[in-house]
Amino acid sequence: MGAPYTYDPKKVAVIVAGVPLGGFADGSFITAERSNDTFSKVSGADGVVSRAKSNDKSGSIKITLQQSSPSNDILSGIQILDEVSNAGVVLIVIQDFSGRTTLVSAFAWIKKPPSAEFSKEISNREWEFECADLDIKHGGNAGVS
Repeated sequence: MGAPYTYDPKKVAVIVAGVPLGGFADGSFITAERSNDTFSKVSGADGVVSRAKSNDKSGSIKITLQQSSPSNDILSGIQILDEVSNAGVVLIVIQDFSGRTTLVSAFAWIKKPPSAEFSKEISNREWEFECADLDIKHGGNAGVS
């Protein structure tokens, strides 16, 4: 019987425009997905199946921060810079250092400022990035120390 596999959310590094982010929300704090399927299939009348590869690697990444996180200031600065000068296309690197999963986009930009919510509890801010090129490599957490 081998050692248990361990995932540690504290060992997930998020780097946007060279700056490490922190102050993530409780629960799910990163989601990423491609915009389209890698392959589409067509089945002919005679049952012959063909597939077409999509070379579209665009996608999106959502990063959810607590409203109190200083990383909101960094992302707000990037979003405002982009809105004013079109200079907000950034590199995003997300790495699970307790495993082998990596997400990378060399050309990502903030879709819009997150919704603002205020209550008697700490709220979240969800930052959505559009990505022209989203590389996703899923890896396990076995055998990593």
